[in-house]
Amino acid sequence: MAKVVNIHAAKTNFSKLVEEVEAGGEVTVARAGKPILKLVRIEEELSVRRQLGFLKNQIIVPDWEAFYAADEEIAATFNPNKFDHLDAK
Repeated sequence: MAKVVNIHAAKTNFSKLVEEVEAGGEVTVARAGKPILKLVRIEEELSVRRQLGFLKNQIIVPDWEAFYAADEEIAATFNPNKFDHLDAK
């Protein structure tokens, strides 16, 4: 069963409570007899090795020509020659 302490006792004896939790125990902190939080040990998370390129050959990115051909308005907006007249001074 978890040990229950009031807030004042938890503040006063925090280091001792941490040692108890490190040893595998649980400590519940209460205010006026009502539990408000629980101190528990954090288990070490397993490190997940991430694999780069795991979606290789599973996602198809269309070429730019296909993108532009899909919508003439978008193609006109991103036309690289649209502002060529600004270069001529």
